[in-house]
Amino acid sequence: KSPRRHCSFPLEMIERSLTPFLSKIHAGYFRISLSLCSQALLWRTLGEPIADAHSTIRRIFHVVPSTAFMLLWSLALFTLALLSFAYVLRSLLHFEMVKSEFLHHVGVNYLFAPWISWLLLLQSCPFIAQKTLPHHVLWWIFVVPVVALDIKIYGQWLTKGKRFLSAVANPTSQLSVIGSMVGARAAAQMGWRESAICMFSLGMTHYLVIFVTLYQRLNGNKGLPAILRPVFFLFIATPSMASLAWDSISGSFDEFAKMLFFLSLFLFMCLATRPTLFKKSMRKYNVAWWAYSFSLTALAMASVEYAREVKGGFAHALMLVLSSLSLLVLLSLMVLAAANSNMLLQAGLPDDDGASPTP
Repeated sequence: KSPRRHCSFPLEMIERSLTPFLSKIHAGYFRISLSLCSQALLWRTLGEPIADAHSTIRRIFHVVPSTAFMLLWSLALFTLALLSFAYVLRSLLHFEMVKSEFLHHVGVNYLFAPWISWLLLLQSCPFIAQKTLPHHVLWWIFVVPVVALDIKIYGQWLTKGKRFLSAVANPTSQLSVIGSMVGARAAAQMGWRESAICMFSLGMTHYLVIFVTLYQRLNGNKGLPAILRPVFFLFIATPSMASLAWDSISGSFDEFAKMLFFLSLFLFMCLATRPTLFKKSMRKYNVAWWAYSFSLTALAMASVEYAREVKGGFAHALMLVLSSLSLLVLLSLMVLAAANSNMLLQAGLPDDDGASPTP
């Protein structure tokens, strides 16, 4: 008995020391990895050669050495791996907390975030070619959970009672669509056109349903607390990712991809001209702010493909502005996160963070 006690005592001490940390790391923290991984993909896209008379603006980004991209990609990998490891421990030691997120109308949507992050990181990976077996295996590993969550969420919408979707839909519901679009784009780049079309059709169909539902603001909608209003920027990310997915499927940034890009640009202008909407959420630093970075980066990536197709001075200038803005926002958030690292983990799963069930 004595040796067993000696063996179990260190394990108990480790569990007790990790409990305060693990109880505070919810799925919403993967907003950080979404921003870093999407920014790494943007840098890789900007670093690709292009033959265009107006590409002088884009060559500004070629001045940045490749080591800068590697540092950013490594930072994204380290952050995502750390968050994933912490969340696995949370699932093992505090399963009831993970279960509460899974059953919550906002928290469940952020369960898509780690898989979206891994797919984005895979697309920007400098070591694994897209049409190789390791890439294919990793795609399956990251896509299967996305499809499983889609079945869970969309199945509820179909089978639950009257007006169920109008009661639970919120801007974070678009993460399910973004997951499908990112998976579709990765499949198209691997040459798996049928799989890409399948995931794109799944995401696009439900995007139309979610967009109309959120646009109507039906009675009974639980909405979001003021602190989570930055996630309204996901309205920008969803059509941007859809345009990128269709670009990879069709092989060109055609009219349909442009329509989606113009929609995301219009929604960006609608939100950017309404700063009072985000006034309350900006009073105190919160991890929800990272929604700004991810959404702007998705819009910037779409603008890169648009500029590549249009080959005009205005298109490249727009690409430069959006790419620079997304980088500036990311750097600002990294500084703020470092300055507020204690505040970031100050509270567990508060109700106003939308990651735990409300009473």
